[in-house]
Amino acid sequence: MKNVIVGQSGGPTAVINASLLGVYRKAKELGANKVYGMVYGIQGLLEKRLVDLDEYLADSGNQELLKRTPSAFLGSCRYKLPEPALHHPTYEKIFAILRELDIDAFFYIGGNDSMDTISKLSTYSCMTYSDTLFVGIPKTVDNDLAITDHTPGYGSACKYIANTLKELVRDGLVYQNPVISVVEIMGRDAGWLTASACLVKDDDCEGVEMILLPELTVDIPHFLQKVGAIVKQGKSAVIAVSEGIKVADGRYVCQLADEGTQKDPFGHVRLAGTSRYLADLIAQTYGCRTKSMELSFMQRSASHCQSLTDVTEAESLGAYAVQLAYEDKSGIVATLVRTSNNPYNCKLDYSAVHHVANAVKKIPLSWIDGENYQVTQELVDYIRPLVEGHLEPIWDKGLAKHLILKK
Repeated sequence: MKNVIVGQSGGPTAVINASLLGVYRKAKELGANKVYGMVYGIQGLLEKRLVDLDEYLADSGNQELLKRTPSAFLGSCRYKLPEPALHHPTYEKIFAILRELDIDAFFYIGGNDSMDTISKLSTYSCMTYSDTLFVGIPKTVDNDLAITDHTPGYGSACKYIANTLKELVRDGLVYQNPVISVVEIMGRDAGWLTASACLVKDDDCEGVEMILLPELTVDIPHFLQKVGAIVKQGKSAVIAVSEGIKVADGRYVCQLADEGTQKDPFGHVRLAGTSRYLADLIAQTYGCRTKSMELSFMQRSASHCQSLTDVTEAESLGAYAVQLAYEDKSGIVATLVRTSNNPYNCKLDYSAVHHVANAVKKIPLSWIDGENYQVTQELVDYIRPLVEGHLEPIWDKGLAKHLILKK
């Protein structure tokens, strides 16, 4: 391969830059002359906002720093390509830029929308007999990407969430008077992140009392009954809830407090206030002390809490994507296939990208104990290996040091 190009898209994670490093290292190993980075993803490519990654990553020290840097080093975007059609001006412009740069392979690191981008570009490539190869590299803390066993970014987010909740459990037990803390965690359609609360329970921690996931609707009276039993015992408790939980009529719980909940530019209800609504409801019903909190963006880019498993797999998938392109494969996404939980083992594989794009993988209902608002041992065994190990940050003046793109 002469030249390759790579971009990052969608929400950031703690390990998306490890996948970028994997692409760079493998491309150079296989003889690529230039490894270009798209600044702000496909949207930046359309504006010819590019960087030669040699400028940053020829230095081995910077490579190690990049691996420990959270969020998307190249910048990201949420840009939806139109449906591919011959002579479409958007595609004509993209492919003209790729020809100008003499690009052999195009890599995109991201989630569902990013795989949709790879699917559309590879379709247009086939329609126009282009030689450029298109390969997707999975990334999302939501872990809702189809086919792959799990996605890079998820394990580190779980590690952060579980450790944070464990500390909250300890915090709540300090005082004699009990407090019910309701913690809101990301997850519109799938509860993978919230499910990581199951890791908190161990021989040194009581664990969270309840876990509410969007895969099952919430019966508010039943929920309050369960909380009432906790209050009656006079003990503090932490309840983990997904932002996207709904009641039986299809409304999000956060909408119960505000029927005029705002929507984002894509028409999705803005999910915020679920924990506040439930905490207020518990306080009003039982007269007990409650707290509500949203982990919000803190949970997705906490590189100081990187899982070593997560970092290693993210870099491996980036390198493997380049190897697949080197073998002349296109219109695909690199994936992980789990072969064993104990000892944990995942192998690298790939799938046609159209099997992955725009599909949402949810937690199997058999892994959820809906009656008790808990999860089964199968889900615990699925998540636990993904948070193992730790990559120590490079500390500077007491804070984790990052590699940044010059403006």
